[in-house]
Amino acid sequence: MGKRGPTLHLKRLNAPKHWMLDKLSGTFAPMPRGGRHKLRECIPLAIFLRNRLKYALTYHESKKILMTRAIKVDGKVRTDNKFPVGFMDVVTIEKTNEFFRMIYDHKGRYKVHKISKEESTYKLCKVKKLWMGTRSIPHILTHDARTLRYIHPEIRENDTIMLDLATNKIIKFIKFEVGKLCMLTGGHNIGRVGVIQRRERFMGAIDIIHVKDASGAQFATRITNVFIIGEDKAPWVSLPKLKGVRMSIMEERNRKLEKNAANK
Repeated sequence: MGKRGPTLHLKRLNAPKHWMLDKLSGTFAPMPRGGRHKLRECIPLAIFLRNRLKYALTYHESKKILMTRAIKVDGKVRTDNKFPVGFMDVVTIEKTNEFFRMIYDHKGRYKVHKISKEESTYKLCKVKKLWMGTRSIPHILTHDARTLRYIHPEIRENDTIMLDLATNKIIKFIKFEVGKLCMLTGGHNIGRVGVIQRRERFMGAIDIIHVKDASGAQFATRITNVFIIGEDKAPWVSLPKLKGVRMSIMEERNRKLEKNAANK
């Protein structure tokens, strides 16, 4: 009899590279639950607590932490150690008064970015789909699988909304236009931040977006990989240390040498 149903296990060697798991600490890795984020674009809460924050030494310790109901994701208590945490999600630990946002670093790896309490009250969501529902009520679907109704009539696909996590209401939105600041969430340039220069339209194919970062480097990607995060030089969320600017191997080497020389 053949295999039936979805795969429920995940081997460590097949886990996404950005989880940064070692080979010899076990055979399996936590399999994220389906739903909000894709399997290879999220991190389970167990790995978030054990490998990122170092609050737990083992998988079972992370489970015990979650069962105390101390961890909130986007303002809701989560006790499932396989619950997926993805791009722009806000993780709150009230006992330690810590707030984190999941965001990509300049190399495309998930960065547990510490934020202020004020910034933890909202998140950015990309509009993936727009349609008219029953009685001509406008609906949108966001990148984290939220469905919102009665939206602003100017909101379109690929726009970004700022969502209040307490009320689940849209605070404001930003249009997908040339001159806006964006972060790439897929492809070879994942994690890089830059300003949209132009948009190439192709009939029957995917549009190509050309982006220029703060260092002057230019690159292009599909429109599906582009996530608007603010106006030119004014992001709506705080960014990691290098602000999404990817350096070459030689530039990284020189930066490390200068840092080591300054510490001596």
